[in-house]
Amino acid sequence: NSYIYYRYHLAIKRSTHRSIHLSSSMAQSRPEFQLRGYAAATMTISLAAMMFSSRGVASAFSSRGSVALSHLPRTSSSWSSSLFSSAADTTSSSSSSSSTPASADDSTSSSQPPLTNNRLSRAGLPSSVDARSLSDNLPIVLSHLRSRRAAPETLSSAEQIADLNAERVVLIRKRDEALQIRNECSAAVGKLMRDSRGEETDEIQSVKAKASEAGDEASRTEERLAQIESKMNALLASLPNLLDDVVPDGDDDSQNQRVSQWGDVDALPARLGWTPAFQPLWHDDVAANLGGWNSESAVAMSGARFVSLTGPVARLERAISSYFLDLASSKGYVEVSPPLVVSRTALEGTSQLPKFENDLFKIVPESHTCNGQDAFLIPTAEVPLTNMHAGQILEEDDLPISYCALTPCFRAEAGSYGRDTRGLIRTHQFYKVELVKIASAETSDEEHHKLTRHAEECLEGLEIPYRKMRLCSGDVGFSAQHCYDLEAWLPSTGEYREISSCSNTGDFQARRMGLRYRPKVAEEESDGDAKSKKNKKAKKPKPVFCHTINGSGLAVGRTLVAVLENYQTPEGDVVVPEVLRPYMGGLEILKKVK
Repeated sequence: NSYIYYRYHLAIKRSTHRSIHLSSSMAQSRPEFQLRGYAAATMTISLAAMMFSSRGVASAFSSRGSVALSHLPRTSSSWSSSLFSSAADTTSSSSSSSSTPASADDSTSSSQPPLTNNRLSRAGLPSSVDARSLSDNLPIVLSHLRSRRAAPETLSSAEQIADLNAERVVLIRKRDEALQIRNECSAAVGKLMRDSRGEETDEIQSVKAKASEAGDEASRTEERLAQIESKMNALLASLPNLLDDVVPDGDDDSQNQRVSQWGDVDALPARLGWTPAFQPLWHDDVAANLGGWNSESAVAMSGARFVSLTGPVARLERAISSYFLDLASSKGYVEVSPPLVVSRTALEGTSQLPKFENDLFKIVPESHTCNGQDAFLIPTAEVPLTNMHAGQILEEDDLPISYCALTPCFRAEAGSYGRDTRGLIRTHQFYKVELVKIASAETSDEEHHKLTRHAEECLEGLEIPYRKMRLCSGDVGFSAQHCYDLEAWLPSTGEYREISSCSNTGDFQARRMGLRYRPKVAEEESDGDAKSKKNKKAKKPKPVFCHTINGSGLAVGRTLVAVLENYQTPEGDVVVPEVLRPYMGGLEILKKVK
């Protein structure tokens, strides 16, 4: 019977989800359809519950894998009238529902969130999802995946998780029932043996057989549960983070939202004597004029997308790195010199794996392994810095923790064939100063903005014009729930190019690496008893997942590009930015080689 109930429940849930998917998709282009689809989903559950309640199936709707009735909005006092209402009535209802929250005194108002930026709001689901919360909030998860322009396979993975979790609930009940039967039979055997004074009667043998059968059933069920857990974990690892409600809807970087812009692109050219006839050179040509560009030998020994810098250009790169580290230290970041080789587990923790393995440089096992695991060169210092506290429980009083590190970064750039093949924009190896913060859930957003501001100050100190962009849903990174890109002005092409990405991942990474903190213990006043006037400590709160924030402060190679291009002179020299001169021994101008 449990299995029949499960199959009924699964069929109903799939029908419900399809109705919700259809309504959300139609609502993006035709708002009048928005609530009608939800009403259909609600009616599906209602009718199904009435149909199967006599068989006990209705109880399945409270399981972890179900879509609860309270998660679906009431479109009117009657579900059926909502289904067949006129388009004009439905449009009016949809408009008021999506823009106006239900009143506090409306006891029948639903908990289904409104549409925000063409997706269901995650306001009631602030954390990243596990199998249970995904199943309970599948419409929200699917809405965010569609907003990210996820592939059909990714949407299917989320649905599979919900289906597997529903099966898991049934199997847990089945296993527990089998174990209970085994235990009861074992107890009965003991009593029967005492009554028979040790003689093994037919009844005892029958009870023993029943206990053995129940034990075998529990073992088989446990094996299936283990298979389900493994499959769900693999599918969960393939799903990106949910989006912050402020992230705008969009297909790609062309629809990112400009938040602010700093600097005048004509200010430096005016100071440096650029004339209307002057055509600014690409950074590689500028570096070559200074005698500091040697790409041919690098390609000969290492292959495409590698570059050697020499002389004044290499020194300028080092000056930029030192300036960024000193600036980060002055803002309270603790400088770290981390390992450049990390394990598969570390990369899974920060979510580079399993999805982006083709973009990583893997070390062959014959050469090195990390505690028996596959070893990789780091794609960014975010990986070792965040993993420094993997598996730990921190105290809230110790948060936020702020780290910075200068490291080389290694990326295969497997998906960028033919793009940015010239110069330093996209190389397999580059230096970057990484900023990482580990924060509490309450301070997460504030720390994200602080980190982004620290990256902005790097560009402002160099007087390089830039703009701050909020990435749209189709462009935001896999692990990020909210991301700002800082784009520096490059005069050679007359465009802004990304120089830093500052991401708030929420608890997405922390959940994967088991990084938690224990909230502060609230002290409560005693009830006024004369014998007890001291403050009494409340019960120790359970640990919760940290929030992790990361960003470039900044990418050194791309900053070198911006400095060479913005500070070049018509004579072919490069003026050293004022903040870098102390790191260049007071040198003010890099002269063109004759």
